[in-house]
Amino acid sequence: MHKVLEVFEGSIENLKILRQEDQPNSLLLHHSQQSLHRRSPPCLTKDVQNLNCSAPFHCANLRNIGYPFWGSNRPEHCGYPGFELDCAGDVPEITIMDRAYKVLHINNESRRINVARQDYWDYNCPANLSNSSLNFSIFNYASDTRNLTLYYSCPASFMNNISGILLPNRFNCSIDGKNSNNYYFSWDSNSFNSSISSAIGAYFRSCANSVVIPVWQSTLRYMVNNLNSVNLTCALRVGFGLQWHANNRLCEECEQSNGNCGYIAKTGEFICYCPNGAYSSSCHSRTDVSLNAGIAASVLGTMVILGILLIVIQALIKKKTREDDRNVEAFIRNHESLAPKRYSYSDVKRMTKSFRDKLGQGGYGEVYKGELPDGQLVAVKVLKNSRCNGEEFINEVASISRTPHVNIVTFLGFCYENKKNALIYELMPNGSLDKFIHNDRNIKLEWKTMYQIAIGIARGLEYLHRGCQVRIVHFDIKPQNILLDEDFCPKISDFGLAKQAQKKESAISMLHARGTIGYIAPEVYSRRFGGVSHKSDVYSYGMMIIEMVGCTKNLDDEVTDTSICHNLIYERIEPGNDFQFDGFATEEEKKMAKKMILVGFWCIQTNPSERPSMHKVLEMLEGSIENLQIPPKPSLFSAT
Repeated sequence: MHKVLEVFEGSIENLKILRQEDQPNSLLLHHSQQSLHRRSPPCLTKDVQNLNCSAPFHCANLRNIGYPFWGSNRPEHCGYPGFELDCAGDVPEITIMDRAYKVLHINNESRRINVARQDYWDYNCPANLSNSSLNFSIFNYASDTRNLTLYYSCPASFMNNISGILLPNRFNCSIDGKNSNNYYFSWDSNSFNSSISSAIGAYFRSCANSVVIPVWQSTLRYMVNNLNSVNLTCALRVGFGLQWHANNRLCEECEQSNGNCGYIAKTGEFICYCPNGAYSSSCHSRTDVSLNAGIAASVLGTMVILGILLIVIQALIKKKTREDDRNVEAFIRNHESLAPKRYSYSDVKRMTKSFRDKLGQGGYGEVYKGELPDGQLVAVKVLKNSRCNGEEFINEVASISRTPHVNIVTFLGFCYENKKNALIYELMPNGSLDKFIHNDRNIKLEWKTMYQIAIGIARGLEYLHRGCQVRIVHFDIKPQNILLDEDFCPKISDFGLAKQAQKKESAISMLHARGTIGYIAPEVYSRRFGGVSHKSDVYSYGMMIIEMVGCTKNLDDEVTDTSICHNLIYERIEPGNDFQFDGFATEEEKKMAKKMILVGFWCIQTNPSERPSMHKVLEMLEGSIENLQIPPKPSLFSAT
């Protein structure tokens, strides 16, 4: 400071101007300024980019699509390279390694897309035969994807010991204007012994061309046990799954900070568009002590409120449980003449030998094999607490107690004791129908038997709808709920979701949807399709008997567009098309299958009023096929 005083009090001529290199802190200051410049976010003067990328876009038949996809009216900076969608057709398309794929479904949560090869969409024999390939920097095959190989122009004669094995795998197409021998085969699911596998491999190596196409594992497993050309076409249209990688972690951080993900093509960098600008990873916000204190106070207040709510909810649950118990006990007293025998929980443990032999399980609970004191074998369904509320327990006991019919499972007793509840039925030695139409092993039923099962189920449903004192609507008709006795006589089971109504009532009041996806009627989950009634069971029955023919499967969550397979099946029954399905030994079997498909499509009409009653269904199944008209294509299954 002494030197400073001298400078101020002295002559100005004695002062020197310092050069930059003589300034000791100039370099530090320069670097600090540069560092601050680099660290500051590249804030935009306008939030146009943020607005462009904030709204999801629609592409063909898919809705609410976001990052990393772009195309149509969504600009490139809102997506990621390699994810452009072509929205010109009915189904979006994406190009991967110069090959076009149909985009059937996009799951943003799991970052998966369901795609199908565009060149195999309409024809199994495209002009250019080449394998599928991926850009593995942005895509990987989903873990449940397997390979299916198509072999083209194979030799006309081959070893007799494998001709019977490969014959069902054959499909037709013309190569260079000539019909050729073509087969599909999966080495992933090959269960033959080494000598047969070696012979098959040697034969396929002599084919002119082969193409490897990914398919869903569940689809492939189903195809192996249901070999026909329709299922091949269906499998190729249903496609396979891909997992995408497009700065997933950065995008997640950006979206969590209320930003929208994007990409700068010129620099090859991820960018997060925010209301106040654009940043390299997430939206920045200033925080101070008062804000933190406010957050802490909010969290504390929320915890107090949640604690109070938890206490109230527990009290309400206890009250509801007591009410359920009173309702069930009152029902048992009022219907003592109808209700079957009541067993204690110790009786249930004794008859199942402490739940030793488990037969199966599901959302309702678990089923165990048991034996009554008189030696009769039974199936004991032990209900989960979540399933075992008073309404559903009464539904099952009340519904099945009123239904003595050869095609309804016989109800023998129940247990309702301190939240330990069970239902006791006659044991069905052949289990449920689903293991004969969805199986990994070669378990087959004769077509005549399958046809009689379809008729038996129809008789059981007709009895529920018309033969009881009150009309009973099941609401969960599916193969898992159809049990088969020793003679393969079908019996409808599981009445937990059933509703009762007077016969004169055409509609049923429901507060929420019930049933199983794939079989549930459209009006059950959306009233715009019409009122809920016994016709909802007719729809489920139709979906099931089409499935029994072996043309489709409704249980795979990944195969989201079941209309693909239904469109293929409907094409075979349209006027002017010859009904062509493989796997039928006789003309009689072919007629049975065609009749089931025709009746099935009548049953799954979108408008409930256009569906037949179960009485009419029986008439159609038992009548002549010449009297059956071709039903209209259901609007829900319009071609995409």
